[in-house]
Amino acid sequence: MGWWLEAVGWIGSTVVVVSLLQTRLLRLRSINLVGSLIMVGYNTGIQAWPMVGLNIVLASINIVYLWRLLRSRHDPRAYTVLEVDPDDTYLRHVLRVHEQDIREHNPGFVHDPATMQLAFLVLRGDETVGVVLGEDVGDGVAQLRLDWVTPRYRDASPGEFVYGQSGIFCERGIRRVITPPGMVRPYYDRLGFERIDDERYALDLTPAGRRS
Repeated sequence: MGWWLEAVGWIGSTVVVVSLLQTRLLRLRSINLVGSLIMVGYNTGIQAWPMVGLNIVLASINIVYLWRLLRSRHDPRAYTVLEVDPDDTYLRHVLRVHEQDIREHNPGFVHDPATMQLAFLVLRGDETVGVVLGEDVGDGVAQLRLDWVTPRYRDASPGEFVYGQSGIFCERGIRRVITPPGMVRPYYDRLGFERIDDERYALDLTPAGRRS
């Protein structure tokens, strides 16, 4: 066996291991697919046919799951937004369980139910995948205090549904949404938000604002 073929085997194995370390589903499946395809080539080269068959099956599974993830990425039927009381017991549980990750991405967040009139849980099926908390500051403006998505679904664009198709803010007379200050690695430019200062973005929810 040539050294280059052995190198292909090591590279494929490394890619598969790296894929298993990913927390985001889309990234995990994509990297694992690449690793499986590399291993198909390697095992074909050494004529390990059972391993060729195994990796073809794994690659096929990854392709199916990627297709499902990408198909539902922009499908409003994939998500549900549930309004809850800002002091809701289950909401507090979610915030407590994911406190470390929330702090990493929203370091300035403090849960103060007394100042929040807007509290939503984002669901995918029966799984809670996100939390949106905010304050109605008047004149149709909502200042968000927390916009958080679980690591598994950060590539699946639930924010596109929350701020677009769901209509949860417009139903409550909110015409403009301002994002939490100091958010780490914000994603709002992908959703049509405009930067208003060094730390915050804003989205005009009116039909005229969406067209502009």
